[in-house]
Amino acid sequence: MQLSETALTLGIETSCDETAAAVVRGGQEILSNIVASQEEMHANFGGIVPEVASRRHAELITAVVQRAFDESGVDWPDLHLLAVTRGPGLVGSLLVGVSAAKGYALATGLPLVGINHIAGHITSSFLLAGDDHQPAPLEFPALALIASGGHSDLAIVDGLGEYQLVGFTRDDAAGEALDKAARLIGLGYPGGPAIERAAKKGDPAAVDLPRPDTKEGFEFSFAGLKTALVRVLEPGGVEESEYLVADLAASFQQAVVDCLVRETIAAATHYRARRIIVAGGVAANRTLRQEMCDAARERGIDAYFPPIWLCTDNASMVAAAGHYQAALNGPDDLTMEVDSALQLPS
Repeated sequence: MQLSETALTLGIETSCDETAAAVVRGGQEILSNIVASQEEMHANFGGIVPEVASRRHAELITAVVQRAFDESGVDWPDLHLLAVTRGPGLVGSLLVGVSAAKGYALATGLPLVGINHIAGHITSSFLLAGDDHQPAPLEFPALALIASGGHSDLAIVDGLGEYQLVGFTRDDAAGEALDKAARLIGLGYPGGPAIERAAKKGDPAAVDLPRPDTKEGFEFSFAGLKTALVRVLEPGGVEESEYLVADLAASFQQAVVDCLVRETIAAATHYRARRIIVAGGVAANRTLRQEMCDAARERGIDAYFPPIWLCTDNASMVAAAGHYQAALNGPDDLTMEVDSALQLPS
């Protein structure tokens, strides 16, 4: 499919608990980026409730798309492509976004492409996001780490739209581990930001926690780290622990960061990647950003992160990924289905 450098794509993202829409020009320039968060709603439950999330998406999607048009200054006749997340994610949430996108495609005749959420996160590092942000160069191959509440994946990027999965987590994802740790320590939801805030006043070496290593390929494992924290807190929980909450948070965060940096640098070295891309919600963590950059620099590797506001789920990354995927493979037909367990090729 031929798409020009000025082609406009509407992206729609509803894979979890963010209702998002964005307009992107040429796969890189963000004209609008609207995100309606459900964070406060789900905080009451201590985590995401799938049925609540999908119902809220259905309530918000039309208004969010309209806001994306209003902010960008474009409208339906100006568009060239629709892009929507089709997986992985929560089935009910994905269905809302994909159903809306199919309806828009039928009504307008615009081509539609379904996007892998992980591929979207990878693409976020290449977006133009302001004068003070340096996007990753369009030079390949590169190694991507996608670290979020649902994913801890490593992928070789041979080009935008061309990915090969080379590493993953055997159990919990990094963000999931941080959420569980935050609940154990009593810091609430969402756990990643809460752990990071508490960790600022703590000693990352205060608590002796393991750095699990599967010794097989470039795999992550965080379930044992969470179990180790449980044992530290036994028998009476954080109230009877000899450690301060800040020390627990700092030590757990450091263990997660150490594991992510270790496997990412090992994979980059193995595949001789000259640049590393880190994306996903956990990529907003400042300790990870600093230590990954330091470790990469020591080995002559460049490391790139999206700005923090593009690390969490958003539709700009979906629109950008759609631009490149459609150019490579053409649009999808309207029989496209959601896939809650969709993976990158391996």
